[in-house]
Amino acid sequence: MNLHLALLISSMVLAAPQLSHEGHHHDELTDQQLGTVHFPVSCVPSVQNDFDRGIALLHSFAFETAEQAFRQVLAEDPHCAMAHWGIAKSMWRWSFDKPHLEKGAEEVKAGERLHPPTGRERGYLTALGQFFAHPKDDQYQRGEAFNRAMEQLIHENPEDHEAEIFYAWSLIDTDDDTHANRKKAAAILEKLFILEPNHPGVTHYLIHAYDTPGMAELGLPAARRYAKIAPAAPHALHMPSHIFARLGLWQEDIDSNLASIAASRNASVTHMGDEGHQYHAMEYLVYAYLQSGRENEAAQVIAEVQTLPKMKNMYDTDSDPNVSAQVEYSASYVTELHRWKDAVALPMLTADDDGDSSLTYKARAIAAARLGDLQTAKLNLRALDDLHAKLLKKKVRGPANAVDQDHRAILAWIDHAESKNDEALELLQELARNDGGLFATDGDIPAHEMMGDMLLDMNRPEQALLEYESELKVSPNRFNSLYGAGHAAEVGNHPAKAAAYYRQLLTVCAGGSSSRFELAHAQEFLSTVAQQ
Repeated sequence: MNLHLALLISSMVLAAPQLSHEGHHHDELTDQQLGTVHFPVSCVPSVQNDFDRGIALLHSFAFETAEQAFRQVLAEDPHCAMAHWGIAKSMWRWSFDKPHLEKGAEEVKAGERLHPPTGRERGYLTALGQFFAHPKDDQYQRGEAFNRAMEQLIHENPEDHEAEIFYAWSLIDTDDDTHANRKKAAAILEKLFILEPNHPGVTHYLIHAYDTPGMAELGLPAARRYAKIAPAAPHALHMPSHIFARLGLWQEDIDSNLASIAASRNASVTHMGDEGHQYHAMEYLVYAYLQSGRENEAAQVIAEVQTLPKMKNMYDTDSDPNVSAQVEYSASYVTELHRWKDAVALPMLTADDDGDSSLTYKARAIAAARLGDLQTAKLNLRALDDLHAKLLKKKVRGPANAVDQDHRAILAWIDHAESKNDEALELLQELARNDGGLFATDGDIPAHEMMGDMLLDMNRPEQALLEYESELKVSPNRFNSLYGAGHAAEVGNHPAKAAAYYRQLLTVCAGGSSSRFELAHAQEFLSTVAQQ
């Protein structure tokens, strides 16, 4: 970490209040804490409440705790085939590695060997078996097989809301660029939202259905409902921020993630074991702070990350969430604030074959190029290309593809510094075609915004304004795009439009105490306009 940021963070660790670690003890989570679910099964009646609790936990992605709940059901009723189904469904997590797929398949087979007495229960096991049956198939193919089986189950059991809800989630999980499945899922869930307004799965999956540009506003009712339904589930408290962030509703975003972090830290008390969820909430929290003129609060979160004890990440993988968080948040902090000298000085916190290293190389390289230090920029670009080769050798395609995108962004800034502006813009245009908005601290900078910055450097404010406005369509109330649009309009002699963007920026940052020069410039411009 660079000296400036390190000193700021150190002082905040000592002086600023910590995010709350306290919580109330709940010996047993109730409907008021997880939402209302009823999934009737043919097991002994005494396990029905525990089974419903496991389903509620599944719907809030508390996978490990759900698995424990279903194992408790199985301990009390060894002949409960659907307990095996529940354990298998808890294996449908964030990532689909071989152990989880194999474990899921084993549990489905164990449930089928118990010969459940109803066709409905046999249908649930058959459908889930389709998902786990071919582990070498990609997720989409397995999800499609599950969908087809669930359609048959719903046809045979038209009043089974749980079948519809799990089917809707799988439709979202198998969505494509047309968003046909996403829209189909939303239609199913909107109908159920009226019938079961306290169901955690309905509200959760509605948020996911609308978590995409152009649809996010439709998700506001569910977003504002979900946290009230399941206040004990860290993911339920965080998920509304997906909609808030997409709409640039930064205070609601902040409130949502502060609550999620507190619930994550209370997880050991409520026996949920979801402490790792707090890192995902902090990604959104830091970003929201940076967009709303609250960079001191963002630095405070980064400082606190360094004090957190070791814990598993929410994705149930081997990666250390603390190190990843430090890399992501620190890179985002300096790039979002345009502290280019601090960005060049970012330390390398990860191994040279770790995909997270790309964020540090990218921040350093872009910052160096923007400062005119092409030697440092190219040095970091070479290091990033070496990382790309190592990731390809390890056959980790996802991270390798992300690194390739970072390469294009860096090369664009180097080209711009070398006055090869056509090449630079062409590289960024390729990235901009896949721009779905930015709303978390992943160390990224939107391509439209980068093009706007370059075009302003080239004294082409009219084109720059178009790029900033393109970004604001998918990233509403984003600080640098708002300021960029205002500045481009000002330079392009559109004072009314400049004033509108500057007013919007000041409104967005009204709750902060930022000393950013952009806010001072916006205020000065508006004062000048008012006097004319």
